Amino acid sequence: MIRARELRKQFGDLCAVDSIDFDVQEGECFGFLGPNGAGKSTTMRMLYCATPLDGGSLEIMGKDVSDPKRWRELKRCIGVVPQEDNLDQDLTLRENLEIFSRFYGLRGAERRKRVDELLDFVELQEKAHTQVLALSGGMKRRALIARGLVGDPQMLILDEPTTGLDPQARQNLWDRLFSLKKRGRTLLLTTHYMEEAEKLCDRLVIMDKGRIVAEGSPSDLIRDRVPRQVVELYLDRGEDFETQGLACHPERTQRTADRVLCYTDRGEELMSELLRRYPEHRAALRPSDLEDVFLEITGRKLED
Repeated sequence: MIRARELRKQFGDLCAVDSIDFDVQEGECFGFLGPNGAGKSTTMRMLYCATPLDGGSLEIMGKDVSDPKRWRELKRCIGVVPQEDNLDQDLTLRENLEIFSRFYGLRGAERRKRVDELLDFVELQEKAHTQVLALSGGMKRRALIARGLVGDPQMLILDEPTTGLDPQARQNLWDRLFSLKKRGRTLLLTTHYMEEAEKLCDRLVIMDKGRIVAEGSPSDLIRDRVPRQVVELYLDRGEDFETQGLACHPERTQRTADRVLCYTDRGEELMSELLRRYPEHRAALRPSDLEDVFLEITGRKLED
């Protein structure tokens, strides 16, 4: 579906996307994971023909994106769920979808049928005649997905789709995206939520400062890059921490502002030893995740 080589975007002195390569296969959910400012959204804008390339090559469904004459044709095949809520707040949900459907040439009964199908898919039939301004944040995000699907696109691009949502609204949105995957849609997703990337993405790239620093499936990245468990010992940065003399020695450690992260394949043994050595401190054992991969690669957490 997508072939990108040496893809580049410059804004003045800032290189927002720095010569990246990636491929996306039909029917998969492909993710871009990274902190704010990593270049994820700029990459998405190039993919849906909103921002021109400054270098490299980009093909979508075999068509060259660098040729502006192809943009109109490509945009008919791509649905977009932007990061910002740009629905018309003064119109009802149904009116938003009906107006948008006209851009795709849908008329009369065909348009009404399509809008009904989309409202049913995002479970918002009962809100069809509600003004968008009155919808909750989670409902608006589902409405944006419905709008992105109006043209029955082969590929759906979602830029930070669950930012600002509460856990229940986020789970409802994930359910809709899982349904799209089962229907064979190709999904492109940007996020800085590790759980979201691990649950939804078949493959992903981790971006930092405009470059791709790792690529693979979530499980492969975790397995190949970090030990399988992390013991978190809560120590302030100024407190001493020493691993010398431990029978179960961590493979590596990382200090953060309020804790020490100890990476190991023998988590319970290491946590017991650390609690004996630091009896007045808390410790927690958890599986390694994608944030640990990012921390191992860059030396900082995603939110830093």
